[in-house]
Amino acid sequence: MVNPEVKILLVHQAFVGPNEPGGTRHFEFAKHCADKGHAFTIIASNLSYLTGKETIKKSGIVSEQNLHGVKVRRAYTYPSLHRNFIWRVFSFFSFMFTSVVASIRAGDIDLVMGTSPPIFQAVSAWLISKVRRRPFLLEIRDLWPEFAIGMRVLRNPGLIWLSRGLERFLYAQAAHLIVNSPAYRDYLVQKGVSPDKITLIPNGVDTGMFDPAARGDGLRSSWGAADKFLVTYAGALGLANDIPTLLRAAARLRHEKKIHVLLLGDGKERSKLENMAHDLGLSNVTFAGAIPKSRVPEALAASDACIAILQDISMFRTTYPNKVFDYMAAGRATILVIDGVIRKVIEEAEGGIYVPPGNDLALAEAIRKLSCNREEAKAMGRAAREYVIAHFDRRKHADQFLELIKGMARHAV
Repeated sequence: MVNPEVKILLVHQAFVGPNEPGGTRHFEFAKHCADKGHAFTIIASNLSYLTGKETIKKSGIVSEQNLHGVKVRRAYTYPSLHRNFIWRVFSFFSFMFTSVVASIRAGDIDLVMGTSPPIFQAVSAWLISKVRRRPFLLEIRDLWPEFAIGMRVLRNPGLIWLSRGLERFLYAQAAHLIVNSPAYRDYLVQKGVSPDKITLIPNGVDTGMFDPAARGDGLRSSWGAADKFLVTYAGALGLANDIPTLLRAAARLRHEKKIHVLLLGDGKERSKLENMAHDLGLSNVTFAGAIPKSRVPEALAASDACIAILQDISMFRTTYPNKVFDYMAAGRATILVIDGVIRKVIEEAEGGIYVPPGNDLALAEAIRKLSCNREEAKAMGRAAREYVIAHFDRRKHADQFLELIKGMARHAV
């Protein structure tokens, strides 16, 4: 590449490439920028945030990749993501320091972007922006520390006070902020951030990745669900995701031989959840593990309906989960066990069924209803895809992101 127009550096511990499990929003944005003649470098962890396993063979503190024109510098991270809270924080801190080291040889940059959570990597991005004397763009993907407080993961009053202070500091230091949910914008304004300083670029999906007419018959057979109504959850198996409620719903359906529940994903709660399924005697549930994002379209094509679920915490009503937009793009009905802004999306699209969070009886009934009305489920899927194409196509969001980046770079000159 000769004389790229804008040179962007993103610090993102949980960055996911196309051949890894997880959301690929940042890869898709970065590739779009690279395709338009800009230089995009990502400082990422050498560990998968979802599985805790290495994504690349280590060669010192920093290892390099080139993903379709996007330069990725993988910084060493202490492998303790899936241990207890203290060790998890230790892993975050290790990346916070090694990411700064990795940025030293990242070449010329015009802009530094941080993303949260985890919030510690946003501190790295801010520090790099100060050292390199470049604007600091901060993206808010979850409301930390409010989510951690709501889940009672963060309970110490002193730590809560410090965390909220760090949150306010980063908001003040950022030249601009991106949020991926309209409720996050409202939250920031309530925190005193000027609306002019905030841009909403919502979560969405590359709709071109998905073929709603596909059936994924090979995968259905491999999961023993060739002739069954297959209901899929695709995502992290963590504390926030309330998979125990889904397993209790599956227990209520154990005698419904035509229904099967598939869990596609990984996370630190997986072994506990597998033990719970075993104790409940759930032969109608399969834990299939995590798959690369490139294989998600095929997996969703094999599904008859999909589930999105979170704990019943008020702050979770503010979120736009990535998985819901994938389900919609695949043309599959969503059984939504999350209230708030994403419920409005599904209801406006007429793309699924809402179930109150934490209610395994209502969840079981919703699954049973769709299994008995497959044409209704298909109609919901068609409506969902039409809606997501019109309102949440990631290619449009990538254009919006690039225009913001270019504007910030121009004003920094």
